[in-house]
Amino acid sequence: PLSFCTDVSERFRRLFAQCNISYTDFIRTSDPAHQRAVERFWTVLMDKGLIYKGTYEGWYSTQDESFLTPLQVADALDSSGKDIKISLESGHKVEWMKEENYMFRLSAFHSQLLDWLRGNPRAIQPERFRQDVLQWLQEEQPDLSVSRQRSSLRWGIPVPGDPEQTIYVWLDALVNYLTVAGYPDGHQRWWNSVNHVIGKDILKFHAIYWPAFLLGAGLPPPRAISVHSHWTVGGRKMSKSVGNVVDPVEKSQRFTTDGLRYFLLRQGVPDSDCDYNDGKVLKLLNAELAHTLGGLLNRCTARALNPAQHYPPFCPELFHHGAEGRAMPEDHRMLEVVRGLPSVVQCHYESLHAYKALEAIGGCVRLTNGFVQRHAPWKLDRDDEGDSRWLDTLLHVALECLRTYGGSGIALPSAPWWKSSGQKGG
Repeated sequence: PLSFCTDVSERFRRLFAQCNISYTDFIRTSDPAHQRAVERFWTVLMDKGLIYKGTYEGWYSTQDESFLTPLQVADALDSSGKDIKISLESGHKVEWMKEENYMFRLSAFHSQLLDWLRGNPRAIQPERFRQDVLQWLQEEQPDLSVSRQRSSLRWGIPVPGDPEQTIYVWLDALVNYLTVAGYPDGHQRWWNSVNHVIGKDILKFHAIYWPAFLLGAGLPPPRAISVHSHWTVGGRKMSKSVGNVVDPVEKSQRFTTDGLRYFLLRQGVPDSDCDYNDGKVLKLLNAELAHTLGGLLNRCTARALNPAQHYPPFCPELFHHGAEGRAMPEDHRMLEVVRGLPSVVQCHYESLHAYKALEAIGGCVRLTNGFVQRHAPWKLDRDDEGDSRWLDTLLHVALECLRTYGGSGIALPSAPWWKSSGQKGG
């Protein structure tokens, strides 16, 4: 297992490097520092009487590494027509298991979990996922098996003091968050402001099990858990067996890393699954980047309009409604929208609605294109002093709008002109 996981880990590292994705820490559960953190965390829970030796009997999915209640499984047929049980959520096969394991007193944290969610309306976002967790908590949560017999699971961290048992993979993996924060000695600086970004398929582990573990260890739950949905292909979940897995390296080479990043952020909606196909990517990039944004930039830098290739001066006398002014009321309305854009974009980014931020930026780009089209600077006479000053003013306004959209920090998390300039983002 170690060599297999090392190979997978290296593939992810190469992918991140190729796609200009940086990170402060790339952690593996086989790291010695992480093993020490897990052992300490386990010991704290054990010393508090929250872990006890018991017998677990029920359904277990090996592929999902998840225990399931009878309501979470259904009858199905395998490829040979044999009757099997599967997980309703993942569709993976489950088996009945009876083992003597260590159990965590999850049932003791039911009311605390409800208080945490009800007292922190933004603890889990989007709201539909918080409602899912509240719905799960309408039922009492049984105690959770947090170990497997070593004979069944040799790959993992042994239970401290009991080498015949292996710590449950999700308890082990979730402590990753503490490990990178410096647990058990240096995490206090960071832990009160921790935010998690997760996929919807691991919501229960992060929104029920993990907060209960933390509360049991005397630590606060995450300040916020931001949940995203999945990318599908042809309306189906990506699967190697189906053959519809999208290779990010191949697609980033075809559409450029920045083009693919823009598409994913522009089309990805946290609340619901989104469908991927190459045609969508090409259509979006051509429409919004090449045509709308690229067209605006090309107009402002065309040698026919801007032969000196400079940032021309602005003439305030011409840009007003008075007798000498040439600006129209809609020009001033456009500038008001652009002035308010930074706060709008910041709000959307903070709520992890990148698609809304890019939508707002795109709307302003279209307004600016309309501004240029409305005044048709290519019809102005460069040899006429008034026309020349007005042409410079039009170009100045358009270029200033472009600077706002890309260079002042509004669109940095996704803007391809920022990424290609050598900056990196996570």
